Amino acid sequence: MADKLGIYIHIPFCRSKCDYCDFYSLAGQEGRMDDYQKALITHMKETAPQTRGLQIDTVYFGGGTPSFYGEKRLRELLRLISKRFDLAKDAEITVECNPDSVDLKMLQALRRAGVNRLSLGVQSACDQELQCLHRPHTFEQAVEAVKAARAAKFQNISLDLIYGLPGQTMEGWQNTVEQVLALKPEHLSCYGLKVEPGTLLDYRVSRGEQLPDDDDQADMYLWTVDRLAQEGYRQYEISNFARSGFQSRHNLKYWMGHPYISFGPGAHSDFGGRRYSFVQDLEGYISGVLGGGAVIDASDLIPSRERGSEYLMLRLRTTRGIEEWEYRREFFLNFDPIEQKLEEYERQGWAERHDRRWHLTPKGFLVSNQLIGDLLAIQEEATLEKTLPRLRQGRPEEA
Repeated sequence: MADKLGIYIHIPFCRSKCDYCDFYSLAGQEGRMDDYQKALITHMKETAPQTRGLQIDTVYFGGGTPSFYGEKRLRELLRLISKRFDLAKDAEITVECNPDSVDLKMLQALRRAGVNRLSLGVQSACDQELQCLHRPHTFEQAVEAVKAARAAKFQNISLDLIYGLPGQTMEGWQNTVEQVLALKPEHLSCYGLKVEPGTLLDYRVSRGEQLPDDDDQADMYLWTVDRLAQEGYRQYEISNFARSGFQSRHNLKYWMGHPYISFGPGAHSDFGGRRYSFVQDLEGYISGVLGGGAVIDASDLIPSRERGSEYLMLRLRTTRGIEEWEYRREFFLNFDPIEQKLEEYERQGWAERHDRRWHLTPKGFLVSNQLIGDLLAIQEEATLEKTLPRLRQGRPEEA
């Protein structure tokens, strides 16, 4: 059986820029779409031979707004993947969409081309909240987009929501969740609003605009975990919930440390034991690919020690969590000090152990940055204790 590999394709174009967004995306650049398509095709053709012996089992079009890019371009890229890469018959193929940039005809064309999963950016069921974020759609458009997706025979739909919005109350958030549950999606991603430096939202907050505080966000989060569980959505990552069999296979690659290869400005890859990213510049990416110039922004060979840190950091974002012998076998590190700390977390209600696996609880997820940071510090100390005796053995004896 061939080893598995995911493909991510970044589409940096948007109809408009949302106030909270810090992803690399551009509004008003539709005139560059054709040249960008040429660059993507060229780059993918050049890269395909490096993936021989690997089967592509997930493809993810993210952005930006891939649906705004147009179904013809997306279909052309999918044909290329099918022709130049070893695409698995049961591959999960996802396209991110905004409700205002899809219709039945487009979705039917994508479904025929092989797309079998949609990720719709709904964010809120309250039009006032959507307008506050400068989202380019209404909730009614989101409802119609889901209806169109069902009519186009999509059986795997994920909806994105954000809590902690300006002026949002617990009652308002609960109303959003209930209206979205009525749409019966297979998957839900529920993110707490973060104020990213340099965004318009950051500017608004610096000018005095108030947001729900951390305690309010925590209450919204814990209520959401319980409410979605009641409806059969199992939490499998801090912000992600799915009905049985509908976890995002592509995103799990990131959290489980599995390889993926990406294309587009600002896109990151983890492939061949190396992590690398491309320049976060549309024109630089286009000219670099088509002109034979450099497009890699950063590239690092990842040593086993760093992989051990990533194992803790990424796996503990998921409800699968970590396991002692998995850790010892992969990284040759002592798990005992890690487990001692996890036992402390367990007494605080932040972690649980099931079948020898440790994972954080919803309350633990709320403070996961601190908890995981403490575990990484313990791992670093254990690594140094293991390394220092070797260094001492290599020193000449003092007279």
